[in-house]
Amino acid sequence: MVEIKGIKWNYDRHELIADGIVHGVGLVLALIGVTAMIFYATVWTTWGQLFAVWIYGLGLVATLSISFMYNLWPVTNTKWFLRRFDHSSIFILIAATYTPFLERGMHDTRLFALLIGIWAIAIAGVVIKCVFPGRFDRLAILLYLAMGWSGIFAAGPLVSELTAGVLFLILAGGIIYSVGVIFHVWERLRFQNAIWHGFVVAAAAVHYSAVITALRLPLTSV
Repeated sequence: MVEIKGIKWNYDRHELIADGIVHGVGLVLALIGVTAMIFYATVWTTWGQLFAVWIYGLGLVATLSISFMYNLWPVTNTKWFLRRFDHSSIFILIAATYTPFLERGMHDTRLFALLIGIWAIAIAGVVIKCVFPGRFDRLAILLYLAMGWSGIFAAGPLVSELTAGVLFLILAGGIIYSVGVIFHVWERLRFQNAIWHGFVVAAAAVHYSAVITALRLPLTSV
């Protein structure tokens, strides 16, 4: 076990290999999927949807890339520095994932307010992680979950913007993320990190399906 500034890393070679495979598969699929999604949005959707898709795509790829780099980096002071970006990127991913859905209902003040609120929390979370590294980790997990499930407040207005299938995919992705948090905090379990990231990749894939499906739906208001 190696410890730097109170943070412990205790993963053996096999755990790192497993985690690297999970990250590698997730990142490759994300790059392919996001490229295809942006092409589709460029040709078939509005400027607003295209902008939202770019935000979502960049957030997804950036998060997986940073996580890949941080988790496989040797335990040094650089890894400690990368930890700030890895934990901060989760806030960005959650806000970026909500953006394509909430953009569809920008004419609704509730959805617009939720979008602003989610990004405000994300920015605050990034500041906390960068200014106070290694502190408030439990608070950050609570903020992750609160941000993720804040979409419940948008369920009513989004019913008229999205199909039941898309709403189900959003809910399913949220459940997968939430179950994965159990393994994220279960640090004594071997392969805990790889399992957690497996849940992240699976949930991201489900939410990607929701985004790409939503792009094909007609807008109720432009």
